[in-house]
Amino acid sequence: MNFSEVFKLSSLLCKFSPDGKYLASCVQYRLVVRDVNTLQILQLYTCLDQIQHIEWSADSLFILCAMYKRGLVQVWSLEQPEWHCKIDEGSAGLVASCWSPDGRHILNTTEFHLRITVWSLCTKSVSYIKYPKACLQGITFTRDGRYMALAERRDCKDYVSIFVCSDWQLLRHFDTDTQDLTGIEWAPNGCVLAVWDTCLEYKILLYSLDGRLLSAYSAYEWSLGIKSVAWSPSSQFLAVGSYDGKVRILNHVTWKMITEFGHPATINNPKIVVYKEAEKSPQLGLGCLSFPPPGAGASPLLSSESKYEIASVPVSLQTLKPVTDRANPKIGIGMLAFSPDSYFLATRNGQLCRRGCCLTPYCVLWPQV
Repeated sequence: MNFSEVFKLSSLLCKFSPDGKYLASCVQYRLVVRDVNTLQILQLYTCLDQIQHIEWSADSLFILCAMYKRGLVQVWSLEQPEWHCKIDEGSAGLVASCWSPDGRHILNTTEFHLRITVWSLCTKSVSYIKYPKACLQGITFTRDGRYMALAERRDCKDYVSIFVCSDWQLLRHFDTDTQDLTGIEWAPNGCVLAVWDTCLEYKILLYSLDGRLLSAYSAYEWSLGIKSVAWSPSSQFLAVGSYDGKVRILNHVTWKMITEFGHPATINNPKIVVYKEAEKSPQLGLGCLSFPPPGAGASPLLSSESKYEIASVPVSLQTLKPVTDRANPKIGIGMLAFSPDSYFLATRNGQLCRRGCCLTPYCVLWPQV
């Protein structure tokens, strides 16, 4: 495997463009755009303060840089490097900034989530949306970019508003049967909106585009509930990961559970394929030993290699004991991802992982339903 030279980076701000042609990285207040193939610098932009967030537009023509401390957003163009845009939220402050799907509008969330300001790069018009809720996933767009759903909090009650992205007019507004709404997510076909409640109550609600409640699902009560939600690309399945370490799959016809998957510490099913990473050190003869030239950096004589071997069941996986007296315990299904053809589902259990990596070098393939 070949590696490039090391480049400077600030605050882990490094993102590929959606078309895969460019790589943007930040070094304090400078934005560096490189060509992916050659890693040569194509553009170098200087912002007014240290950059805290960057995001590409959907067409990879623009990139925004947010400076939350100063309430500023600067937008740069790759096609016209001399063009730039500065958005100042003033005394209202700034806590979040993102692109609309068309790549020509910017949505800024002010401090204390008092409002969302929609700025147009084409007409320079400004629109305001009040009462956005401060939650984990409060804004979601349909895949075709036509509609935006926004979670709101008014008079100690949760609501959802649906806007038309072409003119930001309100299309639907309805209340949700939730105690403390945590997230919303459109189905890929844009016909159903999933709304889930706080982790203290297991409840997920399915709404149509016109605000009708299609179904409500709850797996259990009196325990920590939903931790992650993911739609399949075909919109036929909805995967719900919970704090009990299980994933439940709902179908799009009756919105009932069709199956569930667990994360057992011991795998006994012979139909499950378990791959174990095995490290091996290459054999080095005496004739291969050589001293590095003067001035060269120290390098190990032996470079370890790894390969995957099929492990025989039963296989025991190490578990991480969670700290239950602190907020956000490392338990439950925190990550869900469907394959593009909706045939496979990848999940991650917090008790079997630490810092995003598995404690044991195993890869488990679950049988297809």
